[in-house]
Amino acid sequence: MARFRPFRHTLRTACVALFTVSLVAAGCGGAKENSKGTTGADKSNEAEVVTDKKPVYGGDLVYGMEADPGGGTSGFCLPEAQLAISGMLFSRTFYDTLTIPNDEGGYSPWLAESVTPNATYDSWDIKLRDGITFHDGSKLDAQVVKNNLDAYRGTYPGRKPVLFLLVFSNIKDVTVKDPMTVTVTTKTPWVAFPAYLWSSARVGILAQKQLDSTNCAQEIIGTGPFVYKEYVQGDHVSGTRNDHYWVKNDNGDQLPYLDSLTLKVVTEGQQRVSGLESGDLDIMHASGGEEITRMRAFKADGKKQLIESDKFGEVAYAMLNTKTEPFNNENARLAVAYGIDRQDIINKSENGVPKLANGPFGKGNMGYLEDPGFPKYDTNKSKEYLAKYKAETGKDLEVNIGHTPDSGTTKLAQLIQEQAAALGIKANLQPIEQGALINTALGGKFQALLWRNHPGGDPDGQYVWWHSGMLTNFSGINDPQIDKDLDEGRITPDPAKREELYQDLNRQFAKKAYNLWTWYTLWSIGFDNKVHGILGPKLPDGKAPSSGLATAHFLGALWKEK
Repeated sequence: MARFRPFRHTLRTACVALFTVSLVAAGCGGAKENSKGTTGADKSNEAEVVTDKKPVYGGDLVYGMEADPGGGTSGFCLPEAQLAISGMLFSRTFYDTLTIPNDEGGYSPWLAESVTPNATYDSWDIKLRDGITFHDGSKLDAQVVKNNLDAYRGTYPGRKPVLFLLVFSNIKDVTVKDPMTVTVTTKTPWVAFPAYLWSSARVGILAQKQLDSTNCAQEIIGTGPFVYKEYVQGDHVSGTRNDHYWVKNDNGDQLPYLDSLTLKVVTEGQQRVSGLESGDLDIMHASGGEEITRMRAFKADGKKQLIESDKFGEVAYAMLNTKTEPFNNENARLAVAYGIDRQDIINKSENGVPKLANGPFGKGNMGYLEDPGFPKYDTNKSKEYLAKYKAETGKDLEVNIGHTPDSGTTKLAQLIQEQAAALGIKANLQPIEQGALINTALGGKFQALLWRNHPGGDPDGQYVWWHSGMLTNFSGINDPQIDKDLDEGRITPDPAKREELYQDLNRQFAKKAYNLWTWYTLWSIGFDNKVHGILGPKLPDGKAPSSGLATAHFLGALWKEK
């Protein structure tokens, strides 16, 4: 659900909101185990930091995040909200979802006790756990879950979702089977449906009171580890311990440990690192190479701890608008694809930390190909396509590149501009504030945007971004082969067949150069030596929690030495 986000801020902020399902990963056998160290991750940091110290209750924690979690959009009425990574942290603080990602690339029941399909994958029974209550004391049951799902798909009175209408457009009906079981029927078989009940923490379950409130965006009532206290736009959001939380740690301790948690907005990455160094922040997240390099040095010196993960990560790229000039012309796209030295940009803008991407699927993910055929850096070929473009249009290639105005993303855009100029391409930089960037994409009023999206997992999560019938197909891709692969991949239960379909899609993306892929995002969590419990306990089905960080991480097991 969007995770899409514009690069750094765009790629690391942002963006997107939504929901992205795209972030959704594989519910029924979509992803494979990702190899350690396959991108830029320091493989020694890909797992939870182990401690033999006994967790203690109490204390307050300040978490530095890259952007305002509200994003300046529609607040925190989740069916209507647009949540980027900071919004996902917000959601995981105050809400729970029906399913949750595990470290095998699939989804485990969370608020749900089980999520079970029929033989044809077009009907799913969601059985809920008993004894869970919302922060206002009301009970989690089938009726409130049905109402939530109806709100997300746009059939519940008073709630007006936009993007989730697309995400859940394949749902035909939601009914209450018994007091603790909801049945969802779908228009077509939907093999990856459990992943959509997570959608990057965006499908949090709201209490009936919030769902019906005229102030739904501010009346925060979930079942999560912390109870909402306050939100100061542009500064912070805070919560206090949920004394009735249903989750326990592996040792049997009732969670959460902390008295309170504050999510602090610190938009510049280097300022977050400085805040961690000074002790103003106890913990922070970052995906920029410069910040990660600095935190690695802290870890090496024993000053701080660091977890890095490229598992189930996103891809950073320049999103090209194929509906309008110049990128409605394939020669223009190929000229840029061949002419930009992406590895040089990674070295100069990201300290060489992340790994070069040649497609949307990272290694270990269904659909991955080591060489799908994406153009390799070749200035001679670039000039050939530039000549073809001019012969067809009578114009020299000129492009406007939208990006957020933070220093890191601006530097990135300038590097692209410099390389383009050397080829005779005029690149005009257009700084766009983060909140406006999403609307720019939705309106299709761009030529190229620096972007980050498509976390790993089941490739069906990309349906909303690439299928020609979807409003969120921001690039305007209208490719019969891609549509066919997406349609068949959605309804096909055979993992081997699905692998073939998404590999075919990967090759088509490379052949047509619909996007300029740059790198696979490496997310990191830096934290004080006294902070523990980053990834959280085993899941109720006994599986390990996901070590992927692209959709935030569980916050209910954090604790701090006194």
